[in-house]
Amino acid sequence: MSHTKVKNIFIQGAISPSFIMERIQKHSTKTDIGAHNIFIGQIRADEKDGHQVTAIQYTAYEEMALEKMSNIREDIFVKYPLTCLHVYHSLGLVPTGEICLFVFTSASHRKEAIDACEELVERIKVELPIWGEEIFDNGSQTWKINK
Repeated sequence: MSHTKVKNIFIQGAISPSFIMERIQKHSTKTDIGAHNIFIGQIRADEKDGHQVTAIQYTAYEEMALEKMSNIREDIFVKYPLTCLHVYHSLGLVPTGEICLFVFTSASHRKEAIDACEELVERIKVELPIWGEEIFDNGSQTWKINK
């Protein structure tokens, strides 16, 4: 089965809990799945130099990001025996406390789902041309460094 179809991973603004719930619910009828692993990235209210982060503004080189994500997706399917894999990343303004990244892997067994999800999140953070600019309570902004 080929998994090379380029899928749009981007959502404008925060990713809602109902969106996540709907994606999970769609898998309840798939009886070949024994495990799911989920990573949900949320905006923290970090403090820097006495000011608190109130939001992150995400931008991306979308065409390149989608192409790279397609390659990562194919690599992950080759390496792990997954049933499915889903990635959604915010673009635009995401306030603190809101969700900006949703990664969802499914497999027959938990180890494969967990390992694939972990590798996927790390590769997204390192390889995709997506940038976040932290916005502070005093109106100042600075580019976020992924950790």
